[in-house]
Amino acid sequence: MRTTFEINGFPQAVLEKAVKTGIARSKTDAIRLSIHFLNDKYDLIKDVNDLDNQKMVTKLKKQETIMQKEGKKYKTNKEVLTKYKHLID
Repeated sequence: MRTTFEINGFPQAVLEKAVKTGIARSKTDAIRLSIHFLNDKYDLIKDVNDLDNQKMVTKLKKQETIMQKEGKKYKTNKEVLTKYKHLID
């Protein structure tokens, strides 16, 4: 899905700070991370099978395979917040 929108003010400052502190590589990446945090907090999608878009699931699995081959892994919320303690309220 491609979506274009403009972000100003406080949300823009938060995205820029996430990039500046190294939490995200880009503002787009910060938005993606925000979606994952939203899902973690509210348990919106409990199982990958709940997703309607199987293309996305296939792409995520492919990316995870690539990351495993390169010895990389996703960081957990706890790992990110441990590294960036100043972000915890």
